Amino acid sequence: MANSQAILSLYDQPLWQSLERRKMALPKCSHCGRFRYPPGPICAECHSLDYEWTEISGEGRILSWVVFHRQYFEDHPPPYNAIAVRLAEGPILVSNLVGEEPQGSWIDRQVTLTYRSHLDRTQHAFRLKTVDGNG
Repeated sequence: MANSQAILSLYDQPLWQSLERRKMALPKCSHCGRFRYPPGPICAECHSLDYEWTEISGEGRILSWVVFHRQYFEDHPPPYNAIAVRLAEGPILVSNLVGEEPQGSWIDRQVTLTYRSHLDRTQHAFRLKTVDGNG
């Protein structure tokens, strides 16, 4: 068993750099305004090749969740969760929920982006958004 590794490509490097700055950014199509995730060379909506890296709001809602009770990587001891979050900007991100876990279903719970150090890199994660709007 090994530790999980970041996969870096030409299109992913600016994403990892934005995470290190703790200001997550995604490529945004210069033609139609759609955000791209995962980052890639072409807009799935209008097929434009033009884009600009744009900071996201970090707001979203949980679409799906799971708690793993089996260990797949040495650096992720069970139990740990994975969530699919629809960002306010549109893309769906798979991440982890940190902090207090909700009772009952997690579906449609509002979350806000946070960051955490993991091994030698900064990763995105989410916290439940509280009634006062803070995570």
